[in-house]
Amino acid sequence: MRNLLNFLIKYNNWLLFVFLEGISFSLLFQLNHYQQSTFFTSANAAVGSVYKLESEVTSYFYLKTANKELLDRNIELEQQLANVRAEMHRMNVDSMGIDSIMAKPLWGRNLIRAGVIGNSLDKADNYVTLDKGSDDGVRTEMGVIDRNGIVGIVYLTTRKYSIVISALNSNSSISCKIAKNGYFGSLKWEGGDARYAYLDELPRHARFSLGDTVVTSGYSDVFPAGLMVGTVDHIGNSRDGLSFKLKIRLATDFGKLSDVRIIPRVNRAGSGLLKQAAMKQSADE
Repeated sequence: MRNLLNFLIKYNNWLLFVFLEGISFSLLFQLNHYQQSTFFTSANAAVGSVYKLESEVTSYFYLKTANKELLDRNIELEQQLANVRAEMHRMNVDSMGIDSIMAKPLWGRNLIRAGVIGNSLDKADNYVTLDKGSDDGVRTEMGVIDRNGIVGIVYLTTRKYSIVISALNSNSSISCKIAKNGYFGSLKWEGGDARYAYLDELPRHARFSLGDTVVTSGYSDVFPAGLMVGTVDHIGNSRDGLSFKLKIRLATDFGKLSDVRIIPRVNRAGSGLLKQAAMKQSADE
């Protein structure tokens, strides 16, 4: 209390000056319309700038949440669309439309959204770690995709997390086909540039063009047919010269993976890929 009194006594002149100035400005803006208008215009501009800055900062920190909500809504809409298509099929409505519906790769699948929390690109055997596990319905040998194309296959799961064998993995071998003519082969990664993989074992009599679309063949129960894989970037020969070997520019940008979707399997027959990966990993260890 004594310090406060000493402060008031020491700066009483300045305090009186500020008090009188405040009264003067108050009277000035209250009794003069021009000054009043100028004051409120300036004040509103300043407050508006502050609110705008606050909104931009808040929006930035909520971008991740908003993005997840949009992805959830997108998956929900996809499931609703799949249900409508199933009902149309049951009612035999519009046979041409039904044929198109049946060709949809994710028809009747309940997708699981997951976030990428770990990802490697520079190894011979690359893996992706997801923030969803067995508690969320994730099981081994489920296919994983992002909004552009295939990502890989679930290899291991815990209650909260999953590890995915990336398409950028020497153990990965995914059956794919050329969309326009149906010729199929195995997609494999040979290291190096993460943007490219190779489609091998294509017959010599097949005809391809640069830019042809490559999709999953559907010959395993991991990935349904028709999911985007990439496009033909170069046409070459296999080592023995008996088949074509195509260089594929992958649709998925593995350097930017953030949110993915996991595809539950319809048939639980194993593909053998994960057993091979486990055996190789054990041998390496």
